[in-house]
Amino acid sequence: MQRRICAIDGTYELFRSYFGAPGRVSPLGVEVGASFALAQGLWKLRCSGDFSHYCIAFDSVVESFRNQLFADYKNGEGIEPSLQEQFPLIEELCGTLGIRVLSMVEYEADDALATIAELFKHEVDQVVIASPDKDLLQVVDEEKVLTWDRMRGIYYNAAAAVEKLGVAPASVPDFLALVGDSADGIPGIARFGKKTASLLLSHYEHLENIPADAASWAVKVRGATTLAENLNTQRADAGLYKQLATLVRNIPLELELDALIWSAPDLKQLEAFCGKHGDTRLLKAVRQSLDA
Repeated sequence: MQRRICAIDGTYELFRSYFGAPGRVSPLGVEVGASFALAQGLWKLRCSGDFSHYCIAFDSVVESFRNQLFADYKNGEGIEPSLQEQFPLIEELCGTLGIRVLSMVEYEADDALATIAELFKHEVDQVVIASPDKDLLQVVDEEKVLTWDRMRGIYYNAAAAVEKLGVAPASVPDFLALVGDSADGIPGIARFGKKTASLLLSHYEHLENIPADAASWAVKVRGATTLAENLNTQRADAGLYKQLATLVRNIPLELELDALIWSAPDLKQLEAFCGKHGDTRLLKAVRQSLDA
């Protein structure tokens, strides 16, 4: 069997489950629907046999070091309490199922996923990052590291990243700095759209290399003079936005590859968790899989 890591964006998956699965209130009066829905999906993924190693990363407190750099960066404001309260629940449930949980506080889940890829891409056949986030396209290559939009069933390598954004993986932070990323609260530079940014970065690769004088630009774009003026006025801002969009690939995880092998579920803890929260369907599914 090939050694393939599935590194899962747990924050995205929990949000998706919260808004896509029926709600369910436990006997303790706690909303648990998203947690159980996500756990069911993870167990099915584990049983598929498509991967040899797994981990799941969560933004346990939503905020990160980036909030210290930029006040308008995404934070926990506006998140439903019934969703926020499920983060510790799903982390506990995932641990009970035997999947390695990466609980982020100072850094973000995406930093953890990027670090996993950097740490182990030379030790395994492939690292697949299960997330549709655009910023993770900066870590993909042609074969060893891919991202996977599980909902749409689409895999992205470097060529697919170029097709999607119009720039190579190395230019993704620059691209997001110019066009902005509303999901992360990055505003971008005025008048820079996807087409303009991709044309410039396809030639210059990084925003620092874009000449100040539009007359010397090697590519022709509409409104070049105004674009150059906007970028020149906001060079410092663009540099900050790029820093915000650049994933950290060396956070101190202190993990060995074998730590990502999905271990046996703790059935006693799982039974206690399911009993406490009034939903035994996951427990039944796990037991049936183990007995098969």
